[in-house]
Amino acid sequence: MKKLILSLAFCALATMGFAQEKVEGQSFGEGVTKGNIISANEVNAKLGKETKADMKVEGEVVSVCKKKGCFMNVKISDKETMFVKFKDYGFFMPKDMAPGTKVVIDGFAERKVTSVEDLQHYAKDAKKSPEEIAKITEPKKEIVFEAKGAVIVK
Repeated sequence: MKKLILSLAFCALATMGFAQEKVEGQSFGEGVTKGNIISANEVNAKLGKETKADMKVEGEVVSVCKKKGCFMNVKISDKETMFVKFKDYGFFMPKDMAPGTKVVIDGFAERKVTSVEDLQHYAKDAKKSPEEIAKITEPKKEIVFEAKGAVIVK
């Protein structure tokens, strides 16, 4: 009996010791654990020549899908944003999130070419005008991030 109690106590302590601390704030999906978080302006460099890489990124929200919060754009430079979608549509962000809000996301960044059809769909979800949507005639090379967790940092 003593061995059983000691074993259970050891397992409980070991589990607590390996538990990782989460980034504080309003959490979505799996949330984000602390450690190895890079700034959004480092995403291109971290990808390097790879097409896809696992990373945690802290950045500033530029816009959120106005239809249901199913995607957002995060600033990665003065001229470029990163399109962020959520793994398996498992969670959404608040649609009324203000531009400039700080977020931390955890998932995979990938260099992709987004089709005209998809770009027009996203523009429609973002409540762009029919004229703005009609101007989308070329596919776009961009970084797309699939987040398994996100935190709005307070």
